Amino acid sequence: MSRRLPVIVLLIVLPLWLAASYGLRYGFMEDASWVGACVDEAGRWECSLRSSLGWMIHFKVLGWSAVGTALLAFVLPGRSGWWLAVLALLAGIPALALYNTTLAVFAVVIGALRLVRAARP
Repeated sequence: MSRRLPVIVLLIVLPLWLAASYGLRYGFMEDASWVGACVDEAGRWECSLRSSLGWMIHFKVLGWSAVGTALLAFVLPGRSGWWLAVLALLAGIPALALYNTTLAVFAVVIGALRLVRAARP
């Protein structure tokens, strides 16, 4: 396996993940038809999921988990730190799209800096 393969896969997956996050935001959280459907039938599983996601946004769960993972990735050496930085980006990008921008900006920057940091000899 090439050393560049994980980076290439990451460069393909991250924009798709960003598009999916914005699709979730505009197609599920902000869509007026879902608001009306959840007012009429609050017991639907989609409305439960929407409500839980709303609570996660309110309590900044994605933002805090992304920051924590990015900070841990920044101090861990080697491949484990690199993979934690990938996880921080995967949590930080939806946090950016889902209203946790203050925390997610720091997580994405710290995670990206960890990804490009040169390995220590």
